[in-house]
Amino acid sequence: MKTLLLSLCLLPAAALAASNVHEFTLDAINGTPAPLANFKGKVLLVVNVASQCGYTYQYEGLQALYAKYKDQGFVIAGFPANNFGAQEPGSNAEIGAFCKSKFGVTFPMYSKISVAGKDKAPLYQFLTDKAANPKTGGEIQWNFTKFLVDRDGKVIARFEPAVEPQSREVTAAVEAALKK
Repeated sequence: MKTLLLSLCLLPAAALAASNVHEFTLDAINGTPAPLANFKGKVLLVVNVASQCGYTYQYEGLQALYAKYKDQGFVIAGFPANNFGAQEPGSNAEIGAFCKSKFGVTFPMYSKISVAGKDKAPLYQFLTDKAANPKTGGEIQWNFTKFLVDRDGKVIARFEPAVEPQSREVTAAVEAALKK
């Protein structure tokens, strides 16, 4: 109990107060505020992305997954992060241009944030918090970690970077969430 209380005391207020991802507002890649509350009622896949990673090719699979399910209430939110191997060094404008020209990305992209370390964005503090999300919490290990969020903003699954966006594991989870 002491450990739980101590860990709760160390969480930033924004992450501690949140009960779902819809409570967070971050900037879109163009710099305008983009509340995740805009996705209420939709199934959401939150992914930390990077343009110079061995998994960067997953943008193609993410875009295909988005195109396949978007009309059923599915959306992907990409969060560029430079936390691992400095594999996202570009500006928001450069990242946006790269994603559109190289992979035809049309799903929402957000401004570059930190997903690990002392400057971790409040959204990722919430996503990785084991008290708030006991089944899916834990530190991000690399780029292209994926969190599946239900229509109510609750985290329901986590997929590590090696799990392909169009894998049966991911598509089955997306389809199940869309049916609810």
